[in-house]
Amino acid sequence: MNELTFRTANAADIPALIELVTSAYRGDASRVGWTTEADLLDGQRVDAAGILADINRPRSVILLAEQNGQLQACCHVADENGHGYFGMFAVSPGAQGGGVGKQVMQHAERHVLEQWQLPTMQMTVIDCRDELIAFYERRGYVRTGIKKPFPYGDVRYGIPKRDDLQFEVLAKPLGAVA
Repeated sequence: MNELTFRTANAADIPALIELVTSAYRGDASRVGWTTEADLLDGQRVDAAGILADINRPRSVILLAEQNGQLQACCHVADENGHGYFGMFAVSPGAQGGGVGKQVMQHAERHVLEQWQLPTMQMTVIDCRDELIAFYERRGYVRTGIKKPFPYGDVRYGIPKRDDLQFEVLAKPLGAVA
């Protein structure tokens, strides 16, 4: 297996990013992997305007992981209130379970620590995603006890199939990034 190469996304990458993130989380294609939200949400996961805003925002980057020139994974990292924020994490369904996600997370954590000298990384996860939360916990993230409401009615986040969704904040200190 060839090594992953990492680069920062630009506006020309937006269509590929929408395709990757959608394939990892929405519809039947997402069921090939284990990160699917297809039973929780319909509709879009990301949109071009939101991605472009993240690309153009100061102290915010979308990291791309490629293998043999093919996009395999992505994530968004940003400086939010003095801590790193990790989001829009997507691995191609066919590449899930092969260590790609772990490498992307390590790269993102190094970026936040080395480029911005931020002491922690935080993320939000839909709180009923127990398997996904367990994945993050195995990588050193802990539940903070902070819950945030799901943005019902805002189709930028998808169309909920349940009325009990909320976000949970997970955090990890970055002093010992592998």
